[in-house]
Formats: sequence, C-alpha cells, structure tokens
Amino acid sequence: MHLGHARTFWTAHERAVAAGGTLVLRNEDLDRDRARPEFVAAFLEDLRWFGCRWQEGPDVGGPCGPYSQSERMELYREAFEKLRAQGAVFPCTCSRKEILASLGAPHPGEEEPVYPGMCRGRKSSDDLRGAKVSWRFRVPDGETVAFVDGHHGPQAAVAGRDLGDFVVWRHDDLPSYQLACVVDDAAMGITEVVRGADLLLSTARQILLYRALGCVPPAFFHCPLVTDERGVRLAKRHDALGLRALRASGAEPGELRRGTAFAAAAATMAGSAW
Repeated sequence: MHLGHARTFWTAHERAVAAGGTLVLRNEDLDRDRARPEFVAAFLEDLRWFGCRWQEGPDVGGPCGPYSQSERMELYREAFEKLRAQGAVFPCTCSRKEILASLGAPHPGEEEPVYPGMCRGRKSSDDLRGAKVSWRFRVPDGETVAFVDGHHGPQAAVAGRDLGDFVVWRHDDLPSYQLACVVDDAAMGITEVVRGADLLLSTARQILLYRALGCVPPAFFHCPLVTDERGVRLAKRHDALGLRALRASGAEPGELRRGTAFAAAAATMAGSAW
C-alpha cells in the first residue's frame, strides 16, 4: 500500500464520516498476474494501521465489504452484453503498439492516446475467429461530457478529441477498469467516488457508460496527487513511501495523514451525499 493510495482512502473515510455515510472498500483484483491473497491481506492490514475503517459484515439492504471484483464477473458480463445488444460497442483487433504507431508519440503526461478508429466500422457479426479481439465503447464524437468535481470544480472533455473509443472488454475475457467500476458503483449504490486526480479523464468515460447502462452517475471527488518538493508525482516505484517501509522507519499514522499534499485535499472537504 503506497502512501498516496492510503491518503486517498483516508479522504474517502473522512468524507463518509462527515456525511454520516458508509465507506465501502473494493478490492480491484481483476489482474490475474498481480492479484494474490497475501497482497490483499497486507493492504487491509496497512489501511487499518493508517486509521481507516469501512463497513464489513453481511449485506443487509445496503453495501458491505470488502468486495472483490474477481467474484463479480457475472454482473460485468451482463452489463457488457447489454452494451453489445445496443450496438454501443464494436470489436477491435488493434494492439496498443499499433494504436501508438498510428498516432505518433503521445503528448507528455497523456494517460492514453485517443483511438483513431481503425476498427470502428466492424460489427458484432463480423467473423474474427483466430484474432485477439477487444471490445470498445463508441464515444459520441463532438459531445462535451461535463461534470462538477468536488475538489477541482467544473470539468469538461470532448468525445473524439480528449477521449476516444475505449476498451470495455479485453481480449483475455476480462472487463476493463472503466466498465467494472461503473457496474460496481451502480450495484452498490455509491453516491460519491473518491480517487486520485489522475483519473479525472476516466470520469468522462464512465459518465458515458452510466448513461448507456441507464444508471445515474455518483458525485466525484478527485484528490490532489502526493508529490515531492518539485511537484513530481510519487508513484509505486518509490519504495520508501510504502506504508510497510514507513511503519518500519517509525512513522506514525497521524503524522502521515497530516502531510502537506494531503492537507490541501482535506481543507477543501465539502458536504456531500453518501
């Protein structure tokens, strides 16, 4: 568990407590190569040490937790089939390498290139036997997807310019992050999503999926990222910022929660429905 992730979850914890709401923990373990039981046990222990508390126990008329996405595949597949029946998705055989090559080098900091549409004309009925097929959501070109973020304020992205057709079902027969999160948020009755600012553009994609699936989007609060003194994002590769390493060095949860980068997010807390 990296300090940045822990601070984001602490923000969710604080906002849920302030609103008299329920904090839901979701284990996004769809990556079969990286998801291991010992890792799950470790991050749960780390979060408890950090001071976070979430609802656990039987599901009685509301959310409980922790949830594991690997146990919810039936829900994701049902949502995907609904999108396919609507004609909202199309099969794509492009590799990431091919997409990048067709566009040139992406701009610095760009989270992913805008899909150029090589497979957009394909249909569900096309014979693609033997090919590695992913399924992409067809964005409404030219439409502005707007929302008001709880921390960053009004946000807007133009479909086809800022975000292109994006993968919702992968060639290894797994849902994408975008689809799984939307399905879970809707099924769990989530009223506010708290996550890092690096996922602001993902929110525009997910709003399109909520609409296609007939669901109402929750509110969103995107926390500032934890950075060093030069403003550079601190990522997982900074081993010294893992909670295990910080605990071993004698750090206390309270002082970590009061870090400078985190204080900026906490100071902007506003009442929000949970």
